[in-house]
Amino acid sequence: MSAPNARHLIGVDVGTGSARAGVFDLTGQLLGTDHHPITLFREEGSVVEQSSDEIWAAVGRSVQGALKAAGLSASDIAGIGFDATCSLVVLDPEGRPLPVGPSNDPARNVIVWMDHRATAQTERINATKHRVLDYVGGRISPEMETPKLLWLKEHRRADFDAAGHFFDLTDFLTWKATGSGARSICTVTCKWTYMGHESRWDESYFRQIGLSELADEGFARIGTEVVMPGTALGAGLTEAAARDLGLLPGTPVAAGLIDAHAGGVGTVGAAGEGGAVANLAYVFGTSSCTMTTTEEPVFVPGVWGPYYSAMVPGGLAQRRRSVCRRGCDRSASAVPSRLRRGLDRGFPCRAFPPRLAQRARRGLGGGAGGDAARLADGLHVVPEFLGNRAPHADPYTRAIIAGLGMEDDIDNLVALYIAGICGLGYGLRQIIEVQAKRGASVSTIVISGGAGRSDLVRQILADATGVTVAAPQTEEPVLLGSAILARWPGAAPDVATAMAQMSRIARRYAPGGEETRAYHDARFALFEKFQALARDAALREA
Repeated sequence: MSAPNARHLIGVDVGTGSARAGVFDLTGQLLGTDHHPITLFREEGSVVEQSSDEIWAAVGRSVQGALKAAGLSASDIAGIGFDATCSLVVLDPEGRPLPVGPSNDPARNVIVWMDHRATAQTERINATKHRVLDYVGGRISPEMETPKLLWLKEHRRADFDAAGHFFDLTDFLTWKATGSGARSICTVTCKWTYMGHESRWDESYFRQIGLSELADEGFARIGTEVVMPGTALGAGLTEAAARDLGLLPGTPVAAGLIDAHAGGVGTVGAAGEGGAVANLAYVFGTSSCTMTTTEEPVFVPGVWGPYYSAMVPGGLAQRRRSVCRRGCDRSASAVPSRLRRGLDRGFPCRAFPPRLAQRARRGLGGGAGGDAARLADGLHVVPEFLGNRAPHADPYTRAIIAGLGMEDDIDNLVALYIAGICGLGYGLRQIIEVQAKRGASVSTIVISGGAGRSDLVRQILADATGVTVAAPQTEEPVLLGSAILARWPGAAPDVATAMAQMSRIARRYAPGGEETRAYHDARFALFEKFQALARDAALREA
């Protein structure tokens, strides 16, 4: 177990493309990080898969690398917390991986969150109008786990029957670390239809949608023990997990969170900032996700939730997710020669490099975000490359890029990229407005994630939404959120106290004045028209 004088915590984040780890002290200061890539396997039919063995190996290398970067030893670590994407991990009763797709490769045993193979199953589930759907905005998404489980049953029955464990990726990581099969209320409530406010699975739902086997067996394969995030699991790290991670056996392990929720924990609870209810967490990375906390249930059509204790214990979370950085990449790749020339000249779109922002500012004499957005005049992007999660909950709609000409230079690539950021901002504005109409208003957007580190991007988002954007002090708020979960009695009595002790806001970006607001109002009106056209086209072709 950890040494009595251990004063540091580790947060682990498994995203779509990599596993990352960070070491923090008890004030929330980041001391060292490391990351390792994870392979993404793609097949026809919207199939996207990963390997749980590869993910765990990447976690081990990242933790060891972060510890080395911090200049600390295993005895300095008092606890470790995990977060991950909402991907489905399939294992046999002995914990060995099972194949989940057309490759028949058991190493590829993870159906990634963005995998849309279960769209038909999703539509059938939504047609039932079961009461559990009220807690996912009225319509479940193919990114959630019950449609994927139904797809497995219908297309790979032998593997479905042979499975001993169906894990959300976060719960797989804590199981791998401790041997505990406990599930976080965050994962099972947000992605598996667990009724967190009632502390139970709804048996009638599983029977009605065609997964009666799970109800018959008492939900043993999807979780019979559900705990709050931050709960200490088992006896801490097992001997095997400790070797893999380079830590001491018995080091406390906390029940984890979905990655976006970890970003919320690492940002919205900073002392003196109004608390989680006043602040919307906006995790802006490979995908974007909003997290709003309310004290009373708020049902918003098209917005996932309310989810009981999914982020802040005792609070109710509303959640919305969309493609972000990958959507901007797709916007740029719509003009391959431009993207290629941009990459050749050192302008990698995925990184939102400062050089893009510098070029935008130079083009307008050093203008702020409100001025820089004008570089996108005539260009409009509705970045719904994987459908609309909210407020329309439409997996069939697709992106629109309007206003392309024959220009083929870096300046045009910058304009296209800024149009993509504006489009993401307008999607965020939609969700803020529809939630406000239902009584879930926010005063500040607290941004986290690698795609949101640019001052220019932050200002454009503030201008596009009309809401102040705040940036946390730490560069790794998602990792901090997972580290906060690993607090222990004596460091902080509960998660909310640890949030106040370990997170703080560094900078704010207020929206521009009347002229800027009028400019974005006009663009927003066009955004909604283009969005409606895309949805109408999808409906006609469905």
